Amino acid sequence: MFRRRNPRSYARTAAEAVWPRGGWARAITYMKHRLRRLPDPPERIARGVMAGVIVCFTPLFGLHFVLAALLAKLLRGNIPAAILGTFFGNPLTYVPIAYVALETGHLILRSRPGAEPHGALREAFEAAGSDLWTNVRSVFAGGHAQWDGLVQFWGDVFFPWLVGGMAPGIACGIACYYVTLPTVAAYQKARRARLSRKVAKLAAKRMPE
Repeated sequence: MFRRRNPRSYARTAAEAVWPRGGWARAITYMKHRLRRLPDPPERIARGVMAGVIVCFTPLFGLHFVLAALLAKLLRGNIPAAILGTFFGNPLTYVPIAYVALETGHLILRSRPGAEPHGALREAFEAAGSDLWTNVRSVFAGGHAQWDGLVQFWGDVFFPWLVGGMAPGIACGIACYYVTLPTVAAYQKARRARLSRKVAKLAAKRMPE
């Protein structure tokens, strides 16, 4: 009943994950609309959004939904709101998030990657991916495992990002909490007022002359 008439191909699904149909502005507007209509108190919804935003500042890609749900449960927030909050991390924001997290992490750890931040990030991801594929293939086809790229990725990218993403992630999450709370509260109040007016009009129509 709820299936698409024309199912999307894998290529289309991947493309829309990077650039949604209608652009990110339309996607963000849709997410804001869904967020305001969640059936929960504004405080729980805002805590859920905060959890999702905090998780966006971690390098644990592929686990953001799960981690956001767990953090929202810990904070007694709304889990669907937390999942929507993870969309704060998207192709338009991941570059500044990565830069801030890496710079903060290396500052805290008093370390420095062997190249410029953007170059080190790209090269470390490529080397780690190559080593990971080689190691997986060596399990089935034999051969020697390669760890240099993974070691560099851990030291230059993953661990500094994990450490450095905490403070800006929490700060951004708290800011989003204080933006979401009054927005959702005002929307829910206006929605209740509209429903009350509709009920009053229906009641007035049913009253005998």
